[in-house]
Amino acid sequence: MASKIKNITDVLDFLAGDDSIPKNIRRGASDAKARLLDEKDAMDVRATSAMMILDELANDNNTPLHARTLIWKATSELEGLAAGSR
Repeated sequence: MASKIKNITDVLDFLAGDDSIPKNIRRGASDAKARLLDEKDAMDVRATSAMMILDELANDNNTPLHARTLIWKATSELEGLAAGSR
């Protein structure tokens, strides 16, 4: 599970640091990462919360195609985390 979290946070870090992506999308990626790493809640709650943030970003008209693809990749991995922690 730790390697999945690392993969997801790497993608979110890339999105947050990519200057070709609008600021609100970069901020959302940072928010999703913070939510995922917040250990106050169970993993399924954290993963679901991060997925909700990423879903909003993927549906934003300002999200570039390359960023949307990375968001979908992260969301897919988060779905595995949420399902695996039940």
